[in-house]
This record gives sequence, C-alpha cells and structure tokens, in this order.
Amino acid sequence: MTPQGQQPTSFGSALQNPNQTELPPCYPNPVKLLNRTLLYISVVLFTCALVLYGTYLTLPTHNTAATHFDTLIVLGYPANPDGTPSPEQRERVLEGVREYKSGVAAHLIMTGTAAHNQYVEAQVMAQLAESQGVPPEAIVEEPQAQNTIQNLYYSAQIMHRQGWNSAEIVSSPSHLPRAALIANTLNIDQPTLSIDWRTHAARWPPEYSLARRFILYTGEARNCLYLRFHGFPNSKFLPNPFEN
Repeated sequence: MTPQGQQPTSFGSALQNPNQTELPPCYPNPVKLLNRTLLYISVVLFTCALVLYGTYLTLPTHNTAATHFDTLIVLGYPANPDGTPSPEQRERVLEGVREYKSGVAAHLIMTGTAAHNQYVEAQVMAQLAESQGVPPEAIVEEPQAQNTIQNLYYSAQIMHRQGWNSAEIVSSPSHLPRAALIANTLNIDQPTLSIDWRTHAARWPPEYSLARRFILYTGEARNCLYLRFHGFPNSKFLPNPFEN
C-alpha cells in the first residue's frame, strides 16, 4: 500500500542516484581500430602471397639428374622493333652460349617465330649465337612456335627426329617455372614426345630494375597458380582429355 498523498516509485527510479551524471557514449579508439584493420589486411596479403609464390616456387625444375644433355633449348623472346636482340632475348642466348661452351650440350635449338613483330626470334637468336663463336652446324632454328607451349612442343619434335632424348631448357629466371610446368605436362600429354629435361636460368638484363623483376615474377607466379589449378587449354600441343 502506498501512503496517501505519496507518489508511487518504480524500482528502477528508486535505485537511481540523483547526483550521478550520465556517462558519455564510448567510442573505439581510432588508432587502435586502424592498427587492427592494418593487421588483418597484412595477414590476408601475406597469406595470398604465400599461396601465390609457394605454388610458383615449388614447381619441378627437372626430371633427370643428368648434367650433360643432347641439346640446349633456348626459349624465344621478341626482338627489338629494329630487329636487334632485346635485353631478355640477348641474355637467354648468351647463357645458352655459355652452357654450350662449357660442354653441357653439343647443340642449341633456338625456338620462336615472328610472334610479336616482323623478326623471327629463332633467326635473331641464332645470329647472336654465331657472333659469339658458336658454329652454325651446332644450331638448329625452330621458326614456328608462337608461345612457350609451342616452343617446347616443336623443339621436342626436332629432338626426336634427331634422335636426341635430353635437353637443358634455358630462359629468364621468372619464366622458367612455367616452362617447367609445360615440359612436365608435355611429357604426360604427349608421351611420344617425352624427353628428359632440366631448367637453367639466364641472367637478368642489367637494364632491368628490381621493381621490374618483381613485376615479372609476380605475373608469372599468377599464371602458374592459374595453370596448376585449372590446367592448360585443350589443343593439339597439350591435349586435355577432360575437355574432349
């Protein structure tokens, strides 16, 4: 019962302190929030980079323990617009010449057509190798290939016609993992063209900055990640039975 003339009091209002001031709303510390967000982003980026480069760097580099081969395969790269060797093309050829002169193989296959300009890559590369002292009879030009898959496909055809069974594949450092992936797949998809192989990196052109090299590595890593999970498109060079 409430005494007569006294207003009823709720339980909540009875507990309130009339002298207590209302606390301001609590907002998260913006610096801590920013740091936490940056940490999450860093973890995601690190994980993506780990998957990307882990897939790229764990690709095979050989299928044989041999140290001497029947031939070198120097993978093509476009010449300069004036027909002179471009930096990457030059370094690939010069590395092939060094390997030839050191006795790794007695022949060189220069592979690549006029895929990006009017100059046939194999011809430009062969001329450079000859200017470095390689006898013309040691060089075989493969002038049909328009990409890396065709480089290795047509080179393997030449090898089998010559009775050669093993090759060292020479190319730019960033390009070699994809070349290795193709060589491994070619052996599986085209068993009649199967060869023993290992990869060997050319030097980077001194004209290339670290930033440019990083961009090239990242692009090739992305390509290899895609090919590892999706495979190569079906073609006469790499027939994919799942797409037939």
